[in-house]
Amino acid sequence: MEDLLKKLAAYPNSDTVANPYLEIYAVENLRHYFEYMLNLGGKRILLVGEAPGHRGCRITGIPFTSGRVFQEIPHPLLVALKEKITLPYIEAESTATIVWNYLIDKTTTPLFWNSFPFHPHEKDQPKGNRCPTDEEVNFGAEILKSLHGIYKPELVAGIGHRGLAAVKRAFSEQSFCYIRHPSNGGKSLFIEGMNTVIYHTP
Repeated sequence: MEDLLKKLAAYPNSDTVANPYLEIYAVENLRHYFEYMLNLGGKRILLVGEAPGHRGCRITGIPFTSGRVFQEIPHPLLVALKEKITLPYIEAESTATIVWNYLIDKTTTPLFWNSFPFHPHEKDQPKGNRCPTDEEVNFGAEILKSLHGIYKPELVAGIGHRGLAAVKRAFSEQSFCYIRHPSNGGKSLFIEGMNTVIYHTP
């Protein structure tokens, strides 16, 4: 895990990419998240989205979270990490809120990651989001392979078409589930897809 964290922390910022892991607190937040998930019993599911958003993982360092969900949603993972992590400021993000409200009564907690682990944005628009490029997703695929080797999930799924494409790129010899991203009116289909994955039996 330390090699993975070091590789994340070594990626430079640019005019169109913000790496939260250049901040020590974000690396430590992610470490706490990984440690919690690696010690969690039960089914291991890896869910891969597109990229960190500027209101969520860009601040927390933890995929599919926001400062607000740590404050307001009493999911066991959020409660356990709340006292350990550092947040420079609090923002709400709709995707994170939908995800953790869905998981609140579930006995399985997936490990979340992204096709590109840093925040992609247009030049001079650091508080916006853009899709990662093919080159960025290729970098992310190598990180995804490393994380897969550490976590050893029983099931992998992509959230959104870009999440699924990244999973296929990293593990071309396997087949994967697709989950609709909850943004832009996709909440109900997201829940349907999550139910399929959470309650999946081999």
